[in-house]
Amino acid sequence: MCFAQKKSVATIDSTKYYIDLAVFNRKTDNYKSSLYFSQKAINFSGANRDKKSEALAQYSLATTYYELKKFEDAIDVFEKCIKLLSAYPPTTQQAICYYDIGMCYMNLDEFNKAEIFFNKSQSVYSLLKIDATEPLNLQKAILYKKRGKNELASKLFNQIIAKPDHKDVYKIKAEAMYQLGMIEREENHNNLAVNYLNRALLLNEKSSDLEQKAAIALELSLAYEKLLNTEKAHQFLKAHLQIKDSLLLNNSAKLSSDDFMDFKESERLKTIEQMTKESEIQQKTNKFIKLISILGIALISILSLLSLSLYKNNIIRRKSNELLQDKNKELQIAKDKAEKASKARAEFLSTVSHELRTPLNAINGITHLLIEDNPKKNQLHYLNSLKFSGNYLLTFINEILEINRIESTNIEIEYIDFNFKQLLVDIQNSMNEIAAKNENRFVLEIDDTIPETLLGDPTKLSQILINLINNALKFTHKGEVKVSAVVIEKEADFSRIKISVSDTGIGIPEEKKETIFDSFSQGSIEINRKYGGTGLGLTIVKKLVDLLGGEISLESEVGVGTVFQVELNLSNSTKEIKPKEEITYSDEILDGKYILVVEDNKINQMVTKKMLENKGIQCKIIDNGEEAVAVLKSQHTFDLVLMDVHLPGINGTIATQNIREFDPKIPIIALTAISLNENREMLLSFGMTDVITKPFDPENFYRVIAYCLSKQY
Repeated sequence: MCFAQKKSVATIDSTKYYIDLAVFNRKTDNYKSSLYFSQKAINFSGANRDKKSEALAQYSLATTYYELKKFEDAIDVFEKCIKLLSAYPPTTQQAICYYDIGMCYMNLDEFNKAEIFFNKSQSVYSLLKIDATEPLNLQKAILYKKRGKNELASKLFNQIIAKPDHKDVYKIKAEAMYQLGMIEREENHNNLAVNYLNRALLLNEKSSDLEQKAAIALELSLAYEKLLNTEKAHQFLKAHLQIKDSLLLNNSAKLSSDDFMDFKESERLKTIEQMTKESEIQQKTNKFIKLISILGIALISILSLLSLSLYKNNIIRRKSNELLQDKNKELQIAKDKAEKASKARAEFLSTVSHELRTPLNAINGITHLLIEDNPKKNQLHYLNSLKFSGNYLLTFINEILEINRIESTNIEIEYIDFNFKQLLVDIQNSMNEIAAKNENRFVLEIDDTIPETLLGDPTKLSQILINLINNALKFTHKGEVKVSAVVIEKEADFSRIKISVSDTGIGIPEEKKETIFDSFSQGSIEINRKYGGTGLGLTIVKKLVDLLGGEISLESEVGVGTVFQVELNLSNSTKEIKPKEEITYSDEILDGKYILVVEDNKINQMVTKKMLENKGIQCKIIDNGEEAVAVLKSQHTFDLVLMDVHLPGINGTIATQNIREFDPKIPIIALTAISLNENREMLLSFGMTDVITKPFDPENFYRVIAYCLSKQY
């Protein structure tokens, strides 16, 4: 019993007082005292015939049993609480009791009984017009999962995940993501399972539920084991065992089995006492009073010493708690500052990179127009240099945006069917010109046992390979660059593929190998000046490989060459992939067309107009969204609209939505310098037909316009 709390009993004697003491001791893991004060509350309220207060006291005792994992005892007491409350109109306390009984049966694996009590809880909440959707849906979804109804379970889990984040829902959302992760792992969608489980782990940090964290860590270990990532599987298994050991130690310290049996025995004795005759009770009471009288002086002395000791211990504990709180505040402040700094950096780089595209569009556009305008020979050299510089700057901006996008939470892994072998052939064809420039032999070797169709993210895989191959071709002169792909493990549902990109180039010094994947890192300043580049390509590669759950390794020797090896697990697929239709066009489809250009930047207006006129296209220029909507509503002579996304007044997306209300057919192409929070799918969702990214690639600019016009006719 907590003596520091008991000293007030003489002056304050009420059910609420004992319940408050029970709750306090339960929160401080002093379960022995919590049981004691809960029973005191029951006895006091029973003696005063206060059924409402007795129901609350019984609930306090049942909650203590639940936290001690004495689920059958907890059910008995929760049912006593409900029986006492049944004499009154329905309350939230009654709904909570039904829910808690359901949780007890869940822990006892009696799922049919659990469902009955969850439904009773829902009925009471509905009667009271209180929304308790999240916790009840979570338990219903777990029940579906236990019965093998994974589709119904996943639907409810996804509804819970879609709810906005707030303090009361972190633990529930974390549990939903954990359950989804288990479903995906059971269905051998291990990459997706890892994704859900990592998100569950992040939310768990906010709820600080150690038992949940241990379960998530174990599930992550199993998922990574399926992905053959033994290092991470071992890491999460170790974390699971550490947490379980900590919980076991903590639980053993809460209440010993002897203490619990003593309490249960005392309850049994009290029941017997109530059934005995008054004379026997009186006799025992007299003996007890005599015993108390004999031991009174000794007990008072002991209590005095204990009170003094507790007083001193409380002073020391208070000072320790204050020091700990100060340290926690300092750590929280440091954490908040770090998160704000990281967010500010990402937003700054995204904004700067985005804003650079507008003047860069003018530079590249005017350069293209001047080259098309038959310049003098001595001028052509300068214009080509200007074009190269503009393209270099554009590459740099794109790579900064790509790193920010990968590091943000906006990026998602796609799972689509694709032809892996054809992907490698297409990449080789697109880079043959770069190989010829440095007089390199470019070789591609593909293992015949690789399945024709695989399930994964071909876009991110292409980014990885293009960056690695481009580096190999750039740093090799009159040598050989070889790309090979082999199956190193093949199961019924997945293939583990090793892709090697080797070259006979300059190699990487030993001291640079550890930092080669860092941002803006190259072999040396001299290499940067000689070969150029941003030093961001390998950073993007490493982050994408990690995102796809793969591994990358490096072997290199200066003057001999370099080998990069990437190992990835890709799901097998039997779906046949049809070749994509190539988009071609002729100038005839452009000649004589009438296009509305909605653009507020004067230089971009001039560049766009000149590029259109070079193909025989007439155009009308408007600098805001409101006027564009009005013109298209009154005039029906335009064949197509080029719509800048960022406009004064209403932006291009809102203007497009308004236009689609009265004209659903006219092609509308978005002109945008896509930023960190923008993507093609988002723009198309507003009714855009297609997207052209600034700065314009002239060939792509004309091709997209021609393609949209051909689709219209």
